Amino acid sequence: MANNVFDLAELRKLIDEQAAVPPRSPEETSVEHEALTFPPVLLASDAELARAVPAVPLVADAIRLTAWTGSREVGADGMLGESDARAATEELGLQESRLRLIWIVAVNTGLLRILGGRASRGPLSMQLTVEATLEFWDGVVMDVLDRADDGLTGSAVVDGHLAEMLATIYSVRSGVAVGNLARGILQSHEVACAPGPVEMRRLAAALPAELLEAVSLLTYCGLVEQTEAGRTALTPLGVWAVRRDLLREGHDAPTAAEVQVFADLSAAELVEALVRGTATQSAVAGWLERRPPEAAARDLIEIAASGTAGQRGAVGAILEELGPEAEEPVRRALDHPLTRRYAASWLHIRDLEAPPLSPEDHTWIAVDNLAALMHLSGPAAGRLDMPEPGEDLIKLVGEMPAVGHPDTLAVLDMLAGAHDDQAVAKAARKAAMKARTLRHDRPPAHRR
Repeated sequence: MANNVFDLAELRKLIDEQAAVPPRSPEETSVEHEALTFPPVLLASDAELARAVPAVPLVADAIRLTAWTGSREVGADGMLGESDARAATEELGLQESRLRLIWIVAVNTGLLRILGGRASRGPLSMQLTVEATLEFWDGVVMDVLDRADDGLTGSAVVDGHLAEMLATIYSVRSGVAVGNLARGILQSHEVACAPGPVEMRRLAAALPAELLEAVSLLTYCGLVEQTEAGRTALTPLGVWAVRRDLLREGHDAPTAAEVQVFADLSAAELVEALVRGTATQSAVAGWLERRPPEAAARDLIEIAASGTAGQRGAVGAILEELGPEAEEPVRRALDHPLTRRYAASWLHIRDLEAPPLSPEDHTWIAVDNLAALMHLSGPAAGRLDMPEPGEDLIKLVGEMPAVGHPDTLAVLDMLAGAHDDQAVAKAARKAAMKARTLRHDRPPAHRR
């Protein structure tokens, strides 16, 4: 999926619309992270999934094509010659447009092998263990998705957005109407490719029919099926395969069982698990379902008011999931110096009365967010995302010493030593010298 256009902002918007959750505010959607969090899914058992693999039409046709081929000459490109290709489609009743995909799957999975210009039965036997059958299925799906770069569905627009389309369907277990998929693809395409109005009108007219053809192909490949309500949903095998691909791409795509283990933790235990990286954002929804919003917010704010930047970052991520019902404890957080800025921002985003935030407050929050990254453990610690270089970042770095954040020096030293952009690193070193001077010049009563 990595080669496809994957517009995360539009996907997040479509997921929110399909899941009937409140849309995010402009402040929340203005900055999107590379990794998305997807709803927990229930997976069928491995044994049940493995039994379903040979019945997938694409897999069944690949097995039949392997038996039909026997030992046969192939062209320089490793494909059947024109006369053999015609004979295969006629004798096996295959669609001509799908023969290339079937052949590639048969060869790449080991059903067929090509040596010395001849194709013959490969080393793979379909008498496989459950684990090996699922690995075979994973290979089939990767072959299918890899063909998007070569015109898998016959629609360049659908192929270009195939990854986000499957991810969107994955996120909505009840299925997605084809019309909504078409609108989401058009929105993503407009953002990613900026076509003119004439081209957009042409695409809007052609896409519904092209999308129906694409859904038909994905059904043949065993990835999607139609629900009784006429929506497009992933099959159990599709859920398993798309989840596996999302995990490969670094997204948070848990199973229900993985999330369940965090549901009964205390607020402190959940925050610590998020900071250590043993829990991901996907654990939050299940945890919140087990407790009243006000009580959850109260416990979380107590942690943030006395904790580290990493703990405040984790608390903020949890509080994002709560609505106005948590207003009272959040409003009380306005009285604490380490939480007042976050509380004001939380209230503003939900259109609740709150004090304004000054430019210095926004700089303080930026320092706190960067400081939070340094507290991360586990896999996230190795993927420290440096802010993008530019005049805005250099200006921000210059403003950091004056805001009195307790971690300002640590953040500036981190930027000076770890940022790839030399201008940013130089600005951070200069700001760090200023911060040290201010710290020593500040009277003890004002130190924080």
